[in-house]
Amino acid sequence: MKKYSLATLGSLIAATAITFNALPASAQTKTLKVVAHADVKILDPTFTTAYITRNFGYMVYDMPFGQDEKGVPKPQMVDKYTTSKDGKLWSFTLRPGLKFSDGTDVTSADLVASMQRWTSRDSIGRAMTAISSPEWKALDAKTFTLTLKEPFGMVLQGMSKPSGFPPVVMPERLAKMPTTSPLTEVIGSGPFIFKRDEWVPGNKLVFVRNPNYVGRAEPPSALAGNKQSKFDRVEWLYLPDANSAVAALKKGEVDWVEQVPPDYIIPLRTDSNVKLGASGSWQGWMVMNQLHPPFNNPKIRQAVLKAVSQERFMAAMGYPLDMRVTNCATYFICGSPNETFAGAEPYRTPDVAKAKQMLAEAGYKGEKVVLLVPSDVTYLNAEGLMAAQTLKNMGMNVDIQTSDWATIGARRAKRDAPEAGGWSMYVTVAGGFDADSPITNAYLSASCGNGLPGWPCDKQLDELRLAWLKESNPTKRRVLLDAFHARAFEAVPYVNVGQYSPAFALRKEIKGFDKLWGGLPLVWMLDK
Repeated sequence: MKKYSLATLGSLIAATAITFNALPASAQTKTLKVVAHADVKILDPTFTTAYITRNFGYMVYDMPFGQDEKGVPKPQMVDKYTTSKDGKLWSFTLRPGLKFSDGTDVTSADLVASMQRWTSRDSIGRAMTAISSPEWKALDAKTFTLTLKEPFGMVLQGMSKPSGFPPVVMPERLAKMPTTSPLTEVIGSGPFIFKRDEWVPGNKLVFVRNPNYVGRAEPPSALAGNKQSKFDRVEWLYLPDANSAVAALKKGEVDWVEQVPPDYIIPLRTDSNVKLGASGSWQGWMVMNQLHPPFNNPKIRQAVLKAVSQERFMAAMGYPLDMRVTNCATYFICGSPNETFAGAEPYRTPDVAKAKQMLAEAGYKGEKVVLLVPSDVTYLNAEGLMAAQTLKNMGMNVDIQTSDWATIGARRAKRDAPEAGGWSMYVTVAGGFDADSPITNAYLSASCGNGLPGWPCDKQLDELRLAWLKESNPTKRRVLLDAFHARAFEAVPYVNVGQYSPAFALRKEIKGFDKLWGGLPLVWMLDK
């Protein structure tokens, strides 16, 4: 055995280190570390509208069409398509070479089964079913058709829908599984593969580059174009403690905080190592369980609406004045093309005394209100506590039950009575994608018989929504939109507690900051 002196051994170690450091960047793993806004417990974006699961879907799945940065649907997995003059027959051809992450070919049968699954779940898909009785059919391995009994103007918008239930494509055998429980197997054709063997629930989730991903020739634009990432590995870290998340960003231990806790927005604006951005327009929502007392009574829901001070809710959630709207008296997004205040006048000014009177007149009998309050998302926790205070001020019997957001996401699917492990109310937030029209707003688009937590049902809203969807005349459509909105203030499918813009933060080394869109974690836009 050859022996070395200490000096010679030191030289060898130094030489080895120099050799390693001299390796080209392409030979080293390029990792992006993200502090996700919530823990991931459900891996199926066709089962829940939770944003963390939707974001998971973006990483591992692709869609037939994707919306670009202007919100225009562009072919994604589809190569080309045609539609008949009467709008009743659509034909689609897939791009060549598409494969799933397990190496199997993507076929039109996979698209058809995935679109059938999406149609049964999503608001646009359900509207298409009600109006046009869609029939999806695979003609061969690469071609499929959509036949409609009546034209439907939102076919491409549906097949590129960015939120709610995005139309992700999965293998046929998975797409045909029952939708009554979430899928646990994850096989997609998107830019990344989910590393189940490295998944630490409540702590970390890992994605690695999908070697079978086939990107488009066009450059990336929002959810359209080539999604090939500059990163080999992406780690989602769950850090529910706000101090820890921000400290990790400031120290360079993480690259991206997806949702900056409101109290840290102003301090981070002065940090030269951090870039801060706004994530579009969002709303806070109080969602009520309409299957059980007391919120099965619309008069009681109206009383809650009258008690809510949006100004107080937004202040409690902590967003700076320049990132929130003082009062947004619409179910849609203030400042959007669909902004309307029809029916809002009686509720524009909060009045707790009036709310108490309305509650008594509605026949409230002191039923317990089981309020689910998240413990791990700061702004949701503040929203939940503000909801509790509002209900107590009205004279309601409030039982606050606190748990992490992922647990609430699972519990809210239960239809049991509040006293049997169910719930009465939970708080959430919704981005502009999921609030800005009668069909994209999850709760305004929920027709009777829906499976949305809270289970809203109002036949007049269903009729007005359907008429709005069918109407092509812009003037008549606007009249129907106002009528729908006015009815929503009577039915109260949920309560809007205010509009604001959340913030995200990236380390200054991250490139592509200006290409992010809609507050979505579009990893393929970034580099460092």
